[in-house]
Amino acid sequence: MQLAELNIGRLLAPTDDPRVADFMAGLDKINGLGKRMPGFVWMMEGSGEPGTGNTDTAIGGDPQFVSNLTVWDDVASLESFVWKTVHKQFYDRRAEWFEVLGKMHFVMWWVPAGHRPTLDEALEKLAYKQEHGDSDAAFGWSYLKEAQAWKTHGCAEVAAE
Repeated sequence: MQLAELNIGRLLAPTDDPRVADFMAGLDKINGLGKRMPGFVWMMEGSGEPGTGNTDTAIGGDPQFVSNLTVWDDVASLESFVWKTVHKQFYDRRAEWFEVLGKMHFVMWWVPAGHRPTLDEALEKLAYKQEHGDSDAAFGWSYLKEAQAWKTHGCAEVAAE
């Protein structure tokens, strides 16, 4: 099995607005780093245009909703990328670029090796977690006994999810 994750957010402004320019300028760097990390398997791609990340995949028709959907070999690989690379600096700045959502916006789940989840599948997992809480079907960092870095790198899971 491999670990899939979905993280969604709603930008404070359209992608071409100066208020989110630093975020947009860093997308290719962060995504490129993720793709080169040990344990990285797959990432849902967007338009392919430089500096756009996956911002073309609007959720609910809202172009300010952006998503990141990836698959990793294991928890340690994803945890290392999220909390022990420059990605953490972007995570720490999320309040500058994203609205505070009223409900969880992050979910992980296990997929068979080689499976590439769709955004619809991932959104179903997120909805399941929102309705039922952590379970074997859909979960956050605190559900994974082997996940420890989120505790020591300034993540308040309730706020992150």
